[in-house]
Amino acid sequence: MDLKKSINERAEQIGQALSAYLGRDDSDFAELLEAQRYSLFSGGKRIRPYLTLEFCKLFGGDERAALPYACAIEMIHTYSLIHDDLPCMDDDDMRRGKPSCHAKYGEATALLAGDALLTHAFGVCVGNPALSAEQNVHAAALLSEAAGNFGMIGGQAIDLDEQPESPSFERLLKLHSMKTGALIRAAVLMGCIAAGVGEDDPRYADAELYARRIGLTFQIVDDILDAREGESPEEKETFLTYMTEEESYAYARRLTDEAVAAVLGYEKGGMLVSFAEYLYGRSV
Repeated sequence: MDLKKSINERAEQIGQALSAYLGRDDSDFAELLEAQRYSLFSGGKRIRPYLTLEFCKLFGGDERAALPYACAIEMIHTYSLIHDDLPCMDDDDMRRGKPSCHAKYGEATALLAGDALLTHAFGVCVGNPALSAEQNVHAAALLSEAAGNFGMIGGQAIDLDEQPESPSFERLLKLHSMKTGALIRAAVLMGCIAAGVGEDDPRYADAELYARRIGLTFQIVDDILDAREGESPEEKETFLTYMTEEESYAYARRLTDEAVAAVLGYEKGGMLVSFAEYLYGRSV
């Protein structure tokens, strides 16, 4: 199976599971529920939940058991996009070629839609019936850390500081390891948890290395593509603030090679190797 087909099949599987989790209706707050579904089914590739399922598979787990964790990750990611688009944050009226949530439903409903998805994600995670209470608590704690102060939200706070007192390459690495990388790391490690792979297992360390490397690669290539399209504000720090495009690609290549090396020795690692190469080589 090629990577594109694998991602598409996983996306369909995850989409069906998400539909079930958002299947309840109530006429008294129908618009709120509609706004959540609108954003959750707006055409994303489901990359983070894809990684959860693939790492569970890599280490011999039942992928169906990992599906609630994958859905929880996607709910958190979608909530973050809804809030990022709000006027008080990035102020974007479009997302994936469609009106963003607040542009379609208003700021208040969009804010609540994001809050609801964030809250629902933890219920889905700890309520996973296929795995033990210990595994579910471990996964929920990991997800909380990745989404909170010292993860995605902390990274967003750093990013909002447009004129930092001490800009540096190390600060840029910290920003992206938190804002983007933390949720990718959680997605990967929740797949490990679902497969019964604990923190003291060498496979867990390999998975974490892979996650950290592809998270940075993703951002470096994003910065390059944004610069080519003229979408990167001059005052905003990116990898191209500190490197030329050629140097940035060379750095991303080294990171990709390390990610590939982390999973290459596993029998079922081929798709994850292809995925790392896809992130490095993408043009959109």
